[in-house]
Amino acid sequence: MKRKEFLISSALGSVALGTGQLAIPEMGPKTSHQGQTRKILIAGGGFGEAFIRYMALLTGKAKPRLCYLPTASADSDSGTIRWFQSCAPLDVVPFVQGSFISSYRMEQSWDEVFLSMDGIVVSGGNTLNQQAIWRAQGIDEALRKAWDRGIVLGGASAGSLCWFEEGTTDSRPKELTKVECLGFLKGSHSPHYDAEGERRPAYQRLIASGEMKPGYACDNNAGIYFEDNEVGRVVRTREGANVYYVSLVGGRIVEKVLEADMIG
Repeated sequence: MKRKEFLISSALGSVALGTGQLAIPEMGPKTSHQGQTRKILIAGGGFGEAFIRYMALLTGKAKPRLCYLPTASADSDSGTIRWFQSCAPLDVVPFVQGSFISSYRMEQSWDEVFLSMDGIVVSGGNTLNQQAIWRAQGIDEALRKAWDRGIVLGGASAGSLCWFEEGTTDSRPKELTKVECLGFLKGSHSPHYDAEGERRPAYQRLIASGEMKPGYACDNNAGIYFEDNEVGRVVRTREGANVYYVSLVGGRIVEKVLEADMIG
């Protein structure tokens, strides 16, 4: 893995729903077996400068090492450029780790790369392909070790969906479908809840039918900071962007809006 220079960036120029009281379950252990608080910061879409700044704060480091993992976008150059542009105003040390690699050009193991970081941001893209590549390469296991050590994980879209047990994906032809992911966070997830017209009805349909567990839906520019499997804070970078806990109560879908703080 090679650190890219900031010079790269400088060279490129609804249905009727219940709104009553709803208990959101606490799921999973409070801390890892190593005693570290496990941290994940997600957004429904738009993991830009404000979310990266918040991730940097969550690391507790003065100048954290943050790694971008663009597997889902097939190691897209444009995504890498945006990453360095977003990091440029921040007091962070940015890295990029591709997944389409060669033994001749990568001298560290996945563990050596990811466990040396303070935070890891996963790109958007094709979640199904991302999961297959991670499992084939053993990246999934390295990411779990990073999570257990308290390294902050995060991302938007495929980069938010990947941490849950399951969720809705556009990774297959024709229609949104269910995808099974890493399962660090229990339950399900839908990103792009307000930005893509099929997301809300598809997510509700899958939960209502019992095909999918209840879970968290995030509008673009809204997200959740999890400590282990508990919601630590709900955040947004745009007024009107919301996070919902979606479940089946008394035979009907209920969306509970979770109060969000503005970050910038």
